[in-house]
Amino acid sequence: MRLPRALRWGLGVAALLAATLLVVRLWPKPPLSAGVPVSTAVLDADGRLLRLTLAADERYRQWLPIEAISPKLVDAVLLHEDRHYRWHPGVNPIALLRAAGSTYSGGPRIGGSTITMQLARLRWRLETRDVPGKLVQIARALQLEAMYSKDDLLEAYLNLAPYGGNVEGVGAASRIYFDKAAAELSLPEALALAVMPQAPNPRGRFVVDTRGVTTLGPGLQAARQRLYMRWVEAYGADSDTEATTDMAARMALPLRLRPTRALPFAAPHYVDRVLAAQQRHGPRPPELATPLDRRLQRLVERRVRAHLQREASRGLDNAAVLIVDTRDMSVVALMGSADWRNAAIGGQVNGTAALRSPGSTLKPFLYALAIDQGQLHPATVLRDVPSAYGAYTPENYDGRFQGPVTATEALNRSRNIPAVTVASRLRSPDLFDLLRDAGVPKLRTREHYGLALVLGGGEVRAEDLARLYAMFGGDGRLRPLRFRAADERSEGTAMLSPEAAFMTLDMLRRNPRPGGATASDLGHWPVAWKTGTSWGFRDAWTAGVVGPYAVVVWMGHFDGRANPALIGVEAAAPLFFSIADAMRAEGLDVTPQRTTAARMKRVSVCLASGDLPNAWCPQRGETWFIPGVSPIRVSTVHRPVQLDRATGRVACGAFDPATMRREVYEFWPSDLARVFAQAGLPRRKPPPGADCAGAAEWLGSAPQITQPYRATRYRLHFDGREQPGIPLAATTDADARTVFWFADGAFIGESASGRAIAWTPRRAGRVLLRAVDEHGRGDEREVVVEAE
Repeated sequence: MRLPRALRWGLGVAALLAATLLVVRLWPKPPLSAGVPVSTAVLDADGRLLRLTLAADERYRQWLPIEAISPKLVDAVLLHEDRHYRWHPGVNPIALLRAAGSTYSGGPRIGGSTITMQLARLRWRLETRDVPGKLVQIARALQLEAMYSKDDLLEAYLNLAPYGGNVEGVGAASRIYFDKAAAELSLPEALALAVMPQAPNPRGRFVVDTRGVTTLGPGLQAARQRLYMRWVEAYGADSDTEATTDMAARMALPLRLRPTRALPFAAPHYVDRVLAAQQRHGPRPPELATPLDRRLQRLVERRVRAHLQREASRGLDNAAVLIVDTRDMSVVALMGSADWRNAAIGGQVNGTAALRSPGSTLKPFLYALAIDQGQLHPATVLRDVPSAYGAYTPENYDGRFQGPVTATEALNRSRNIPAVTVASRLRSPDLFDLLRDAGVPKLRTREHYGLALVLGGGEVRAEDLARLYAMFGGDGRLRPLRFRAADERSEGTAMLSPEAAFMTLDMLRRNPRPGGATASDLGHWPVAWKTGTSWGFRDAWTAGVVGPYAVVVWMGHFDGRANPALIGVEAAAPLFFSIADAMRAEGLDVTPQRTTAARMKRVSVCLASGDLPNAWCPQRGETWFIPGVSPIRVSTVHRPVQLDRATGRVACGAFDPATMRREVYEFWPSDLARVFAQAGLPRRKPPPGADCAGAAEWLGSAPQITQPYRATRYRLHFDGREQPGIPLAATTDADARTVFWFADGAFIGESASGRAIAWTPRRAGRVLLRAVDEHGRGDEREVVVEAE
């Protein structure tokens, strides 16, 4: 059957119109959010607001996808504004006629605009109080409906609707008024936001009582009540909260709001740092999550204020603190100055990002490098004596010399001369290499600093120190700081071995707290820490590791003024421990994260020399060492001297107990003996001739290596598979109890006399093994190791 011509024309026009609409809908076009300036909500680790920035047009506005907005709010807006939104083409003729009739017949002025029409007015800033303006609004609404989906339009309206003052959109309104995300709104809050844009008197949206509490104005409160009754009719009780009667009672109560004047401005230096970093990653998102711990941030701020109040009389008025969780390198607290708003101290300067002289805070990394290079272990005895390195003659802070000190004592007492000695012996990498590879900015050349770099000759930031100290709790791996929750967790770069990192951390934990008492004396848990004082008393530092946290404290003046009170142990250390103790009091887990590392072992040493104890060492202790790496030999400080019983003079030759006796003396080099004398601690000098060759003939036979065998090649795997080690054994004289074993000069273990131990070489090739007993007697044998 042939259709009538008019009908065919009508169908053709309809098809053409449908095709046109389809092309318009599918034609590429910018999203409705394009060109709309937005705010960014910077959030702490718990999702609470730290700061809401103003958009470029000085408005608070966030653009949220509709999926990030509470369904309660979406339903409430549709119920209040446009119940037929899903069905009309952008204009509701019935609503328009009803509104026009009421308005122009002298009745109450009512609105007839759909959500799409309201969006058109907001988007193009239309004046719609007269008929021509209304017609333009209608045309724009039809245009929007043709180009965008219903969800796109609803999303745009919710993000552009006015919510009082310079607040636009449900995202900003939810954050400002209720301190929560738009997805987390309760029903009373959602209903309040639904009625706000249509407040008849914008100035009467809110009221402030005599206590300063802000609530909804009477008009909005009544509108919310009416909307709730319609909600109950449409949806019933709110299944996510209380029963209808309980909710009705809640709806009758005033809803407390936070005004824009009370918006938080927390952790300002942290937020500034995060916003600046985000600029390098592209446009700011509506929400920027951070790992900042609000409780820890407030703790730091309180402790800094209290400390500076106590120190005000000494001219100390500024400090910066940075705390990093070494488990994932999150910056959990940052205070860049004592007061962001105080221009007198340069309060808006972020002290944690400023280059300052580090004093002695870099010394732990010098010792860690030396441990990795086999230069020392924690008990190695170093010389604190007058020394010169070419034209450079370092001095200690107190101008004194302490003679022999262990590496641990030298580090914790911040002795300069032992540190420079260690620095002079380092191979690559040295401290300069470490700082350069760590990305410390604006480093000059190695020649510029020379050996003085370890004494604070360069400049670093608190951020750099935090990353470096975090290596001690992170297996020696250098990782970037994480200021944003979205920042990737990096495995980092291995700068130190796990063993060197742990041993250095353990050395720093033995540093007595200010006042001289150790942590165990005071019942405290162990804290690893190191102070620093810059030349000229311009910077005071304390940096360390508190459980899983790296903590850096700086005190000084941003203008570089000197102050004799700016001494690390006197100015910064008390604040450091005030924060550390408060962290524990707040219930934070500050127990040490590691108790050992894979390749480390404990070994007995002679306390006087830091070497393996010989038979005459009177005082012994223990230290950590890395088998095959740490430099340990048999101690030679304490030696027996044969004396003639009649004359008391040295008797050389074979020992005869009938005419001779033995006495043990300490054999110190002359420079150390001189320091002992200057300190009022003179040592008993060995008598003249005590080193004669015959004086040691009574000692008996040296050990004889029996395994590994001579002229034997050993084939081993070096691919990580488990395998039996090469047995080491030696015969000893009857007066020997212990045999110490060395491979190419590095200590690898000890065995009881007559017992064997297993040794696993670290490489193929020729290795010189040496067995030494506690009397210093030894035997050597070369072993050839081949890889299978």
